[in-house]
Amino acid sequence: MSAHDPSEGTSAEVELPVLAEPADGVPPVVATADALADSIEALAAGSGPVAIDAERAQGFRYSARAYLIQLRRAGAGTHLIDPDALAPEPKDVDDPALADLAPLGSAIQDAQWIIHAATQDTPCLAEVGLVPTSLFDTELAGRLLGYPKVGLGALIERFFGVRLLKEHSAADWSSRPLPHDWLNYASLDVELLVELRDRLAEELTGASKDEWARQEFAHLAALAARPPQVRQDPWRRTSGIHSVRTGVGLAIVRELWQTRDEIARRLDRAPGRVLQDVAITELAGKPKPGRTELRDVAGFHRRTAKRYETEWLDALERAQRLPRAELPPVHLPPDGPPPPRSWESKDPAAYARFVPMRATMGELATELQLPPENLLTPDYWRRLAWQPPEATEPAVDDFLAALGARPWQREIVVGPLTRIIAEQGGPSGG
Repeated sequence: MSAHDPSEGTSAEVELPVLAEPADGVPPVVATADALADSIEALAAGSGPVAIDAERAQGFRYSARAYLIQLRRAGAGTHLIDPDALAPEPKDVDDPALADLAPLGSAIQDAQWIIHAATQDTPCLAEVGLVPTSLFDTELAGRLLGYPKVGLGALIERFFGVRLLKEHSAADWSSRPLPHDWLNYASLDVELLVELRDRLAEELTGASKDEWARQEFAHLAALAARPPQVRQDPWRRTSGIHSVRTGVGLAIVRELWQTRDEIARRLDRAPGRVLQDVAITELAGKPKPGRTELRDVAGFHRRTAKRYETEWLDALERAQRLPRAELPPVHLPPDGPPPPRSWESKDPAAYARFVPMRATMGELATELQLPPENLLTPDYWRRLAWQPPEATEPAVDDFLAALGARPWQREIVVGPLTRIIAEQGGPSGG
């Protein structure tokens, strides 16, 4: 396969050839203990880094677990692992009965794992015992290099001059049996991942960004085993909740959301397939809603939602009989600085720091050719602008380090941000 010059990019007028099938064909799905043992032996005997991908069933299932895991390594070929087939029988409805792939993880523990958009896949990999000690994130590498498109397909096009079709990316991977064309698609996701890693690593070194990438990848690997952070009051993220302006209305949203979540968990179905957000907030916006008002909302007419009408009505009743003191507050105290649009009136001194900091971060990111959010998490410098430490570089460095900024980031931004704090008179007590 001839390489495509990265400097050329891809043109809408040039129809690139499609990477239609893996060079070695589609391997059989690993669905038995014996087949898994063979895969472990083969992958352990392979050489170099290991390409890994996972397919979930987002939008279809409640869980975010992996329903297919793809691995590829030089000398071992591609392996398609079916975690569901390898899982023990569930004990009860609350037992996810996940496969234990820790022996596979141990067999490739010393290798670097190549993952595209690692934060999407490491949680579901960790659930089945696959935790990297070293990884290379091809999407993040593309971001650090300042590429305008960093999807796997775009990077494959950029470096190899072929198109990677993504027609099954939103498929229901919990379906069984998995169609051959889906397995072909899944195999292709790791077909060129090792070669892509090599090309990106070369580009990072050439751009003197390899140390940045090393620190970023080490940070991702350190977080790989941690469970996803549970948001406080996740029901407050219900679409359309901004239109609900009373404590009673918010209590209705909360009770309906929690009821839907329980039903979705029992059914292992995506919550939106049980009841759409818009139905929850529309009903919560009605004064004293009951059975009649519920039946007036179109979202409750859907077959699954209609089946649980009694539970929705119970949720409405619970919410509306709460004493005032137990109603959720309409406005929560901010966890951190308020929205910057309010700073000019709330704290003019903080706003005077915010404006030049925003401009400086943009200028630095442009100069270094990477997205501003990869130079430094925006929340970090906003917190610094809102309530900074004393205007010394060690103090600012400690402040950003405590929030999680990596050393390479601090080396770049601490000096300019410290100067802004000093020029604007330091902390105001915000």
